[in-house]
Amino acid sequence: MIPVNSVLQVGQFPAIMQMEIDKRLSTAKLLDPHGKPPEGGFTALLTRSNTQIPQELLEQLPTLRLIATCGVGYDNLPLDYLKAKGIKASNTPGVLNDAVCELAIGMLLGLLRKIPEAQAFVKSTAWSKAPFTITTTLAGKCVGIAGMGRIGRDLAKRLESFKVKIVYSGPSRKKLDYDYHPNIKALAQASDILILTCPASPETDRMIDAEVLDALGPQGYLLNIARGSVVDEGDLLVALQQKRIAGAALDVFENEPNPNPELLSADNVLLTPHIGSATSETRQLMTNLAIDNLEAFYNQQPLLTEVKN
Repeated sequence: MIPVNSVLQVGQFPAIMQMEIDKRLSTAKLLDPHGKPPEGGFTALLTRSNTQIPQELLEQLPTLRLIATCGVGYDNLPLDYLKAKGIKASNTPGVLNDAVCELAIGMLLGLLRKIPEAQAFVKSTAWSKAPFTITTTLAGKCVGIAGMGRIGRDLAKRLESFKVKIVYSGPSRKKLDYDYHPNIKALAQASDILILTCPASPETDRMIDAEVLDALGPQGYLLNIARGSVVDEGDLLVALQQKRIAGAALDVFENEPNPNPELLSADNVLLTPHIGSATSETRQLMTNLAIDNLEAFYNQQPLLTEVKN
């Protein structure tokens, strides 16, 4: 049983997620994480992975013992502070794999087959004047996956049915029937399509730079469903503008929700507004797993999906 008003809810939640929260617990709310929290001896905080939680807020919550995050990423949490203060954190891995993989494959096919442009072509009546441009097929390509965690592995399984070769990179080789490349440049060099599913961390910060994009080459495509920080957007823009890579599909950006305007005008990109997990079914599962972690905490049980930092 979660005590009434023991949980501080920080940031905006979509209506479908708020309905799940309101069904199962009573929270105090702080819409602006940089604002002053309401009075109360809060022992847990509920937030979303796209909400940055400043250390200054946590310093005003001396009784806090848990942050439950809706989402896989925890790069918006001050992990060093949490560790120093003995504050636990949880996230919601696994439940969003299906939705994220579905979007990744949809974006990939949309990019290669130019599906958004094809629709605009038909709607503009240009088809009556000339045939649409020839596009690129996925079958036969080598697809590199940077980060073979839960989402990376699930995505690889789905991609196998498209008759592609799968290769991957990551901190270490895994027991998988795919070729392993020890670094991101080697992976890009081996790949026709490079898909990013890695976490945001100091090790992955801007790891996709000019050198990696040149290794991917003028016939190569980049797909980012990880975090915007993984890609050096300045280098990516130059590579796109100079056609040093063929194209990119991006669901995440360095500056959300205001991506670089030059990306918006590029003619070889497919852009979506960070909607990897944005299905009603997935958001309900994420919210309930976050609350399940809260219940485990208050019942003095192990967290279901604790972030180990």
